[in-house]
Amino acid sequence: MMAAGKSGSLKMLEPCKPPPTKRSRKERTREVPQATPWFYTITHENVNSGAMYDPSLKKWHHPTISSLPTKLIVLPVASAGGLVCFLDIGNRNFYVCNPLNQSFKELPARSVKVWSRVAVGMTLNGSSTSEGYKILWVGCDGEYEVYDSVRNSWIRPGIMPSSVKLPLSLNFRSQAVSIDDTLYFMRSDPEGIVSYDMVTGIWKQFIIPTPLHLTDHTLAECGGRIMLVGLLTKNAATCVCIWELQKMTLLWKEVDRMPNIWCLEFYGKHVRMTCLGNKGLLMLSLRSRQMNRLVTYNVSSREWLKVPGCVVPHGRKRQWIACGTAFYPCLTAVA
Repeated sequence: MMAAGKSGSLKMLEPCKPPPTKRSRKERTREVPQATPWFYTITHENVNSGAMYDPSLKKWHHPTISSLPTKLIVLPVASAGGLVCFLDIGNRNFYVCNPLNQSFKELPARSVKVWSRVAVGMTLNGSSTSEGYKILWVGCDGEYEVYDSVRNSWIRPGIMPSSVKLPLSLNFRSQAVSIDDTLYFMRSDPEGIVSYDMVTGIWKQFIIPTPLHLTDHTLAECGGRIMLVGLLTKNAATCVCIWELQKMTLLWKEVDRMPNIWCLEFYGKHVRMTCLGNKGLLMLSLRSRQMNRLVTYNVSSREWLKVPGCVVPHGRKRQWIACGTAFYPCLTAVA
């Protein structure tokens, strides 16, 4: 039987269930239906300007965030409460911005000079950005820091516990997912997940074998459930599959897959997939030499929809989506 690390507990993968009178504000907020998330994306040919997709109207927007540096390539790496966190391609400088109202902040320099690639996660302190937010970066060597917007400073909470195997071998293609105050990151060697509680400062490790024949896999989340999306390839057939983590066994269970008629288009092709956004609604960028497709997947309704191509203003060529993140549109969120 697969077990968690010494500090691990299967219960931490479940949404907290305190008595009704003592539920946290964040848990009550999660019960209220939120607006459909938008997607902030970066295309291959326009790395210094983003493209936003509104799934409700099936419309692309092309905002200009004047405060973002123009001489650096900055990529969206996380989001929370209507805010998007950016990191420059040299892994040196962090920025937080609301793409809708242009509220912008450049975060102070990190105290740890780690320029290698890092994974990033973001959570709110309460139910909105007015109560502040936190950002965590972690490197494969176990170094990590937490930014607290209330203090406007980076904090070094401690060191990685011995129960978490180093190096982390983080899957940088998979963005972190958050459930309440806990961030989850995908890793390999051993395959599984590491988590960090932004309130208690506790790291945990969960050994979870990855399904066979799987590539380009990414963590996702819906209603407190941890999901996995990836390309399943066998012989010449490729399909997008969705799994849900079983909390008792720590195994992935397939719960859905892309309609067969759509998967036929992938037959015999070398397909790559990027998953943008991981909160209930996923956007998948599927591409090969002969193909460039965007689709959304609603985890709750299990609905697959094709996304219109992204074309820059006054342009004709459909853009390839390089990376992106989902965020909840909020005109009042302040960085």
